[in-house]
Amino acid sequence: MKFAFVIFKYFPYGGVQRDMLRYAYACARRGHQVTLYAGEWEGDRPEAGIEVEVLPPSGWLNHRQRRDFIHQVTARLQQNLPDLVLGFNRMPGLDAWFAADPCYEERARSQRKWFYRLGGRYRFFAHCEREVMHADGHCRILLLSPREKAIYQKWYDTPDSRFVQLPPSITWQAFDGLTTAEARRALRAEFGFGDDELLLLLVGSAFKRKGLDRAIAGLAALPAALRDKTRLLAVGQDDPKDMLELVHKLGVADRVVITRGRNDVPRLMKGADVLVHPARVELAGNVLIEALAAGLPVLASAECGYAMHIAQAGAGFITATPFNQQDFNRCLEELLAAPTRETWALAAQAYAGKIRRDAPEGFEADLLETLAHAKAARP
Repeated sequence: MKFAFVIFKYFPYGGVQRDMLRYAYACARRGHQVTLYAGEWEGDRPEAGIEVEVLPPSGWLNHRQRRDFIHQVTARLQQNLPDLVLGFNRMPGLDAWFAADPCYEERARSQRKWFYRLGGRYRFFAHCEREVMHADGHCRILLLSPREKAIYQKWYDTPDSRFVQLPPSITWQAFDGLTTAEARRALRAEFGFGDDELLLLLVGSAFKRKGLDRAIAGLAALPAALRDKTRLLAVGQDDPKDMLELVHKLGVADRVVITRGRNDVPRLMKGADVLVHPARVELAGNVLIEALAAGLPVLASAECGYAMHIAQAGAGFITATPFNQQDFNRCLEELLAAPTRETWALAAQAYAGKIRRDAPEGFEADLLETLAHAKAARP
């Protein structure tokens, strides 16, 4: 089979970008032909067996660049007809959409003033979402978060039959063979942390959206004795300028390290003590599932779609919504001071093991093959 994956921008360490590569590799291992179409590509290209076509868009404004990219992709797909077109952004012409973004119409109505909807940006992105979601369409929606389904149906009446609920999925093999003791030693040696220091880890691009400022404020609010033996390591692709200003303002510059995205996040998780993820917006949050696989207790916000898994695993705390900084601070102190972190770690790994068994290796390719066969059989 021939699969076409389409994304506006690829950059290393982005969550949806990693999801795209995982699906691409799963299909390539089956012998399928996979082509990735992107308007921008940063970082290394995939290994042999997966083709990448970069179609740089023209235009000054973001939405005009996106429109030009869609026109280019449409022309390429008409020349090289695939069995299935899977989009990782909303756009016309998709057979399936990997729903990694919250409902655009809902946010435009609830978080913006009325005049926002008069602009060209709104009209373009609202049109792209309608093309994917409208009730009479054929595009299948691959859901990460079940709560988003009702929001989409509120605006578009999309029938239930078009939705496919995906299980949480990560690259499980990346955690195999890693030992906590070795990871702790290596991590502390690399960054100069003390052997007896507690380490908070935050992973994610777009630091403001992932709540790094909230994590920094929580660290600063710890009792002095606990704060002085706690470090925060933030890993992600973003300009850290605002966050560096904040750590100096709150007097914790010596307790915080901010570094660029890396390929060894599983090892970092194995060597840390707590994952903090107080995100403002997080449709799912694979990083939470990765933390469970590493046996890492978690403190996350209820805005994360996968927060329910932390609660079900009994592997940490979920702050209430709307977010309250004092509540986060209290949970952070309790999590760091608790003698039960080892119990939470075992619970996390047991729960992650169940997820892994329920979504066996290769399910991504199974799903796309099924969707391609269904498309071919459609009148």
